[in-house]
Order: sequence, then C-alpha cells, then structure tokens
Amino acid sequence: MKNLLGFVSFALVVGGISGLLSDHLWGLHVFGFVKYLVPDGHRTAGYLVLIVLGVALAVGTDRIGRRPQG
Repeated sequence: MKNLLGFVSFALVVGGISGLLSDHLWGLHVFGFVKYLVPDGHRTAGYLVLIVLGVALAVGTDRIGRRPQG
C-alpha cells in the first residue's frame, strides 16, 4: 500500500510540474492524463493543486508505518 501511495504522489507531483511547464514554456504534454484532472479555465491553479496534493500525499505516506518516538 505504501508503494502504491508513493507512486501516486510521485505521479501527481511530476504531472503537475510537467503541466505547468507545458502551459508556460513548450506546449509539450508529457503526462497526458493531467489535462483530464484540471478544469480548462483554471489550468495553472489546477496544476499547482496537483503538486500540493502530491506533496501532501508523500508526507502522509512517509508517516505510515513509522513508530512514534518517545
């Protein structure tokens, strides 16, 4: 489960970054699935939300299975 969540968080972060780069620099869509996850009029904000969700999921995944210290 931890590996699956890690992969999803990686895909969200990299997909969001590639979406931002494709909108503002090249126009090349490396991760085609992200265009279906964000609304058409709010692409920049949508890609930023994907990055934030991916980072939050990565932090949450890192805490899974970790024993509390103390």
